[in-house]
Amino acid sequence: MADIIYKDESYAIVGALFNVYNYLGSGFSEIVYKDALELEFSSLNIPFEREKEYSVSYKGIVLSHKFYADFVLFDKIILEIKSIDNIHDKHIAQCINYLKVSENRLAILANFHKDLLDHKRIVL
Repeated sequence: MADIIYKDESYAIVGALFNVYNYLGSGFSEIVYKDALELEFSSLNIPFEREKEYSVSYKGIVLSHKFYADFVLFDKIILEIKSIDNIHDKHIAQCINYLKVSENRLAILANFHKDLLDHKRIVL
């Protein structure tokens, strides 16, 4: 079996996601879950940066459009939060773009769905 990249850190992040989901349940907008996660990460001493900005360069020129990752945890894992019916390929592509511009290797896409908490690991 292959090694899981950032296994311990991922376990801590997913645990925090479930703590928030178990307390708040479903039905809130993304911003509510992000605010709650910020408190949860702080209480668990999980290092994070919220709304981290990334630039994109083209032929040595920085483009005007920026990417904003919802969270960067442990200075190496992107966390993208959704509160939608289903995760689509465009959300996975968004995480892949974040990984490319950040040069990180792991993103976690979490969806606080109306019936459950769903999460996917995206590795580059």
